[in-house]
Amino acid sequence: MLTSLFILALLVFAYMLYVLLRPERF
Repeated sequence: MLTSLFILALLVFAYMLYVLLRPERF
């Protein structure tokens, strides 16, 4: 389904943005 793929891509993008903007990095 295209909608589930779009939601999955949005979740991955949000997670990557969270990791990049996080002050501490591991």
